[in-house]
Amino acid sequence: MSVREQLNSIAEKRFLVLDGAMGSVIQTLRLGEKDFRGERFADHPSPLGGCNDLLCLTKPDVIASIHDDYLRAGADIIETCSFNSTSISLSGFGLGGLAYEISFSAAKIARESADKFSANGSPRFVAGSIGPTSKGASIYSDVNNPAKRCICWDELEAAYYDNARGLLDGGADILLVETVFDTVNAKSALFAISRLLKERNLDVPVMVSAAVSGESGRLISGQTIEAFCNSVLHVNPWSIGLNCSLSAQKLMPFVRRVSEIAPCLVSAYPNAGLPNELGHYEETPEMFSANIEDYLKDGLVNVIGSCCGSSPSHTAEIVKKTALYKPRAIHAVSRRAVFCGLDTVSALDNAVQLEVTVDSSAKKEFLKLLDEGNYEDAVELARNMVDDGAVIINIKVNDEKTLNGFLDFALMNPYAAKVPFYINSRNMDVIETGLKRLQGRSLAGPLTIKDGEAEFLRKAELIRLYGSVAAVTAQGQDEAQKVYALLRKNGYPADNILFSRVV
Repeated sequence: MSVREQLNSIAEKRFLVLDGAMGSVIQTLRLGEKDFRGERFADHPSPLGGCNDLLCLTKPDVIASIHDDYLRAGADIIETCSFNSTSISLSGFGLGGLAYEISFSAAKIARESADKFSANGSPRFVAGSIGPTSKGASIYSDVNNPAKRCICWDELEAAYYDNARGLLDGGADILLVETVFDTVNAKSALFAISRLLKERNLDVPVMVSAAVSGESGRLISGQTIEAFCNSVLHVNPWSIGLNCSLSAQKLMPFVRRVSEIAPCLVSAYPNAGLPNELGHYEETPEMFSANIEDYLKDGLVNVIGSCCGSSPSHTAEIVKKTALYKPRAIHAVSRRAVFCGLDTVSALDNAVQLEVTVDSSAKKEFLKLLDEGNYEDAVELARNMVDDGAVIINIKVNDEKTLNGFLDFALMNPYAAKVPFYINSRNMDVIETGLKRLQGRSLAGPLTIKDGEAEFLRKAELIRLYGSVAAVTAQGQDEAQKVYALLRKNGYPADNILFSRVV
C-alpha cells in the first residue's frame, strides 16, 4: 500500500495522533551556544543559540531522542525539526545556504526514528514541517509606502521548493505546511510543492494548517478561516486544520468551523494553554487532554496533536482519549461558486452576477482611474462598488505596472480586499503577476480555445495552481460544451471553471 492508502485506511477506523512541540522540549534541555554550534560551526560569525533546526546537524542524537519519546508515547505521525528550515528563516542566523541540507537531515533523523518504532499493523509516519517564515507577503512593512512589501512570491516559492526537496529526499512521507498566518505564503509553498511533485511524478499527502490571530477567528493577514480554507483546497490537501494560536478550549470554535466546510480530513493541534509571565505553558497533560476530549466527542477532527508548551506526556494522554471515540466522518462539500478575498463570497453562480449592481459609468470611471495611475481613487471607487453590492472587483489591465500599482493600495484596504478580484487580461504574465499577490480564491482570464488547445490547457492549469478559477469565454453553446469537455478530459476540476461574458 502507498503511504496515502495506509493513512486513509487508518483514518477510516480511528484518530491519527500527531506529535507535540519540538521547541518547548528543546528548551527544557537548556542547551548552550556551544551545543548549537558543535565543531562545524564553532567559528560561525553570528550567534546560533535558539536555531533549533541546526541541531539536526550538530546534535542529531538530541532530536532523535525527542522523536523517540513522542513515538513511545503513541504518536502515529512525527514532525521533522525543520519548522524554520527555509533559506528565508535561516538567513537570520547566516545559514541561508544550508536550507536543503538541514531539511534533508531533519527528515532523515525522523525517518530513522519512525522506522524503528514501526511494526506490522502499526506504521509510523514522518511529516515534513514547513513553517511560514517570519515574513508575510501580504504584510505591509511601511503603510506610507504600499509598494514596499516584506517579501514577494518568487522568493518564497524558491525557498519552499528547496525546503520541500530536502524533506522528501530525507524520507518524509507527508508535507505539512503549518502555522499559516498569511495565505499568500501558504499558496506559494503549495505551488512549490505541486511543481516538485509533478517533476518527480510523486503522490505525497499534503497537510495544511493555519494559525488564527487571537480570538478574532482571522489570520494575521486578515482572512477569515472560511476564506483560508477555500483558498488552499485547490491542491486537494489530505488534511486541513488549525494549530498553535490558542488553548484547546479557545481554539475549538474555530476548529468546528473548519470541520463544517472541509471536504477532507481535519487536523488540530492547539497550544498547551497560554504562556504565563515567565513564558511557561501551564496546562498539564491531564488538563490538556480533558479539553481535547471535546474535539473527539463532537467528531470535529481526524488528526489530533498538540503544539507549543506540550511534551510526550501530553501525547500519551491524548492517545488514551482517542481510544474512546470515533473520528470525524468526511462529508462531501460543494465548492461551486465559492470565491473569496479576505471574506468568502458564494454568490457567483453565473457570469451575469459578476456585474451585479455595478453601473456602467462606475466601471468606466474605475478603468479610467487605473489608466491614469490614480490608484488611491480607484481603490476608493472599488470600495464604493462593493458597498453598492458588487461581489467581485473586475481589474481589466494589460500591463504589470498598472496592476501592481492598484494592488499595492487595494490589498491594504480591508473593505476592498474582502471580496475576490478578477484579474482580467489577455496577457498571461499580467495574470500571474496578479495571482501572486492575492490571498483568496479569485478569478483569472479570460481564456479562449482560439489560442490552441495546448496553450489553453497550460494557462488553465497555471491559474488553478495559483489557487484561482479560470474565466473561460466561448462562442455559443457548442463551443462551450467542447471546451468544458476538453478541460474535464484533462482532469481539470469542474469547480475551477466559470464561463464568463465579463469584458
